[in-house]
Formats: sequence, structure tokens, C-alpha cells
Amino acid sequence: MSTQPTTPATPPAGTNYLDLGITLALHNWPALTLAVQSLWGGPTSADKRDWLCGAISEMLATRPETDSYDLEDVLVQVMTDEFDVDVDDESAAAVADQIMEMKAQTERGEYAGIQHMWEVYQRKGGETAVAGIQRAAGAAGEDDSEDDEEDEEMDVDMDDDAPALVRAPREKVEPEVDDDGFTTVVSKKRR
Repeated sequence: MSTQPTTPATPPAGTNYLDLGITLALHNWPALTLAVQSLWGGPTSADKRDWLCGAISEMLATRPETDSYDLEDVLVQVMTDEFDVDVDDESAAAVADQIMEMKAQTERGEYAGIQHMWEVYQRKGGETAVAGIQRAAGAAGEDDSEDDEEDEEMDVDMDDDAPALVRAPREKVEPEVDDDGFTTVVSKKRR
């Protein structure tokens, strides 16, 4: 018998890409991102999002019959239980559909879509790229130079200080005392 050390089996490339796709889809979900950034799940909100990524990956691996409806139910349930958010804008269904589409792609050995999402995510700087991933995924065929030109046209000189929006102090109304020593009460509207 040989005593070669056993190396842990590495997961297939498709599994790694699917895990990455799930993570990107959840980081791209505005409802979850807002919940994490606002700490609606407490100080461990980011950890809860990471846990959800792993739970979805495990669910898809251990229960191949999982469909987008099951996945949507899990997403809505976790948002309600962990972040105290009622998702009623159909966005959970869109995220579930996106994840199931990525699962189908990885099963076919197609990784280009997930690689593109990853590249966009890295280019935008990670956490701040959440809105950019969705925009870039929807406009994958557009030329970036057009966006740059639009950004330059919309630049505004912000050197001037904005006027302070502070209420002017009210004059304090002195109480009126009549001849008998009584104070006249004036309504707040007339002050």
C-alpha cells in the first residue's frame, strides 16, 4: 500500500462558476443589497448574505429538482426572516430565474455570461458595482465610450457652496400684560 497523502477533491469548474454566479446575482439584487447596507439583518447582515449564497448553492447541488419557484420561495423567506423585509416587487422571482439560467448554462459548460458579470463587478469596484452589474448585463452590446461621453456632458461644477437651508430665527414674542396683571394669550398662528 502506498501512503500518498490524499488531496481533497476539487469541485468541477461548473460548480465554481455557479457559486460565483449565485454570489454575483445576490450582490446585484437591490433589495438584498439595501438590506445589507442598512444593516436590517443586524451587524452580521453581510454574513447572512454570504450564508444565503452558500445555502442556495448547496440546495441546487443536493436537490436537483429545485426550480425557480422553490428558489424564489427561499429568497423571500430569508429576506423576511433574516432581514425583516417583505419583498413584493417580483424581484425575488427575477433573481431566482437568473440563478436557474446560470445553473443551466454551467451544466452546458457555458461560462461566458458569468465571466462577463464577474469582469463588470471587478471593474466597478465590488460592493459599489451592484447597480452597474445589472445595467451592464442589460446593455452588454453597447459601446462604453458612449456612456463616457454622456457622463462628461452631465458633469456639473460643484465648487460653489450651496446656500444653507436653515430657518431664520423667529423673534421671541413678549407676553402682553394688561392693566389687571393678566397675560394675554396669543394663538400660535398669529405669532
